[in-house]
Amino acid sequence: MSRRLPASRPLLRHRRRLWFERLMAIVALANLGLVIFDLSYVPLRNFWLLGKVKLPLLPSVILPMPPAPAVCKPIGEPPDKATLFTACYDRVKGIEAYRDTQAYLENVNQLEQLIQQGGVKSPAVAQALKGLQEQSTRMIDENWFTVANKTGTLEKIKDRMRDRIYKEKATIAASLVSIDPTQRIAFEEATRKKAKQSAKKAFMLFWTPDYLAQAGVQQELTWFDRRIRDLMQTNYYRSIEENGEFTNNFWLLDAPFVILFAIEFIARTWYISRQFKSVSWRGALFWRWYDLFLIFPFGILFYSWAWLRIIPVSFRLHQARFVNLAQLREQAAQGFVGSIAEELTEVVVVQVLNQVQQAVQQGEIMRWLLQPKSNQIKVNNVDEITELVSLFIKLTVYQVLPKVQPDLEALLRHTIESVLNQAPAYQTLKAMPGLGEAPTQLIDRLVSDVLQAAYNSLTTALEDPIGAQLTNRLIQNFGQALGDEVQEQQVTNELKTLVNDFLEELKLNYVKRSAEIDVETLLEETRQLQQSARKQ
Repeated sequence: MSRRLPASRPLLRHRRRLWFERLMAIVALANLGLVIFDLSYVPLRNFWLLGKVKLPLLPSVILPMPPAPAVCKPIGEPPDKATLFTACYDRVKGIEAYRDTQAYLENVNQLEQLIQQGGVKSPAVAQALKGLQEQSTRMIDENWFTVANKTGTLEKIKDRMRDRIYKEKATIAASLVSIDPTQRIAFEEATRKKAKQSAKKAFMLFWTPDYLAQAGVQQELTWFDRRIRDLMQTNYYRSIEENGEFTNNFWLLDAPFVILFAIEFIARTWYISRQFKSVSWRGALFWRWYDLFLIFPFGILFYSWAWLRIIPVSFRLHQARFVNLAQLREQAAQGFVGSIAEELTEVVVVQVLNQVQQAVQQGEIMRWLLQPKSNQIKVNNVDEITELVSLFIKLTVYQVLPKVQPDLEALLRHTIESVLNQAPAYQTLKAMPGLGEAPTQLIDRLVSDVLQAAYNSLTTALEDPIGAQLTNRLIQNFGQALGDEVQEQQVTNELKTLVNDFLEELKLNYVKRSAEIDVETLLEETRQLQQSARKQ
């Protein structure tokens, strides 16, 4: 049997580190889930309480919600439909059942029991209905839903009650007010307009023995439980701390995570500073900057910004290889570069040209080229201007002149012939029999000898030490004389004007060309080049 070789130490360390990264990534993801649940709990409390999902153009869907355990009993009396989530998490948010709405619903429950015991016409039922009428009036006048910021829920309750009385059961309601002609006229007007001031009267009429008897007690109470009770269940009271903010004990749930991540952050940065000798502990802190969102106590300060923990969680999931954010990071970087590349390049180029223009206008370039200071920094103790001129002369003599020699001969021949053609003796000589070609041959020989002699003189002067010394002195004197002449006020001003206009035209044309370039096209070309480079 073949023995399985033990894994190498670097491989074991890599596996352990990956296992630790995945474990902490899962913990960070759980903390982020808790943060999102806490931030969305109050806005979505109706869903956690009733389990209803409302979709556009579709009927409401009721999801089964786990019942509330006794251990999670919230502060105060829980709502009748309290679930596992609301019963447990209401304590974190300092939420308790609103006493008035809870008492209202409890009276409705007692009314159902009284009706079952003695019927709708019994004195006990009449007394209970009178109490519900009074509570309905107080609910509308006092707006019991203000604390929970659910005034819209109260308006929805009023609208549903008005619709029930003035539209769905209009015939029954009209028969009950037909005794008094004034009430009948007001009722018919309210039925046509569905006026909002009739909500109180709608409740008063709904909680009467005559209406319940004619409309059907069980049917109306079932409608109330299905259409009104759920809305009243969502109302709550939330305690306020001394700082004027609503009670929020999220920090108690978040503290263990913060402590864990703080310990891990200190240990990890210390390990990085030990592993990389060039990185100090402070540098390691900046290295893991995104982990600061995990150890910041959002439960106490800046609670609404706790969603920023999605940043370190994303990094950790990528490092743990649960998700691959390389492509997303690449697209984000390219998008950022594409958005600022054009503006940044224009600013840099225009700024450089502006500095050159300023240097030209102030004469700094002229002084730098023609009057170098003794304290000017030298790279290799060489006069670059002189060397450039010398290199230009050698390049011209040894490389350029041999290649353009036929053109020079043709030009010189044409010049000599043009001068001689104006001389009568030359015309007479060409007209003599047997001597017509002699002047032309003489001119060709003269041109060739002159050019050859001039070329030999130049090469001899460059190769001869004394000639080279004289050439260098000529170059220096030429540069000095040129500098002296250029420094004249008229010439300097003209040079400044010409160079400044040239740079201004360069700026305008560059900005115009850059505005015509499509940044997306450049990014696409860059992507194609990167893909080609990877394939190679």
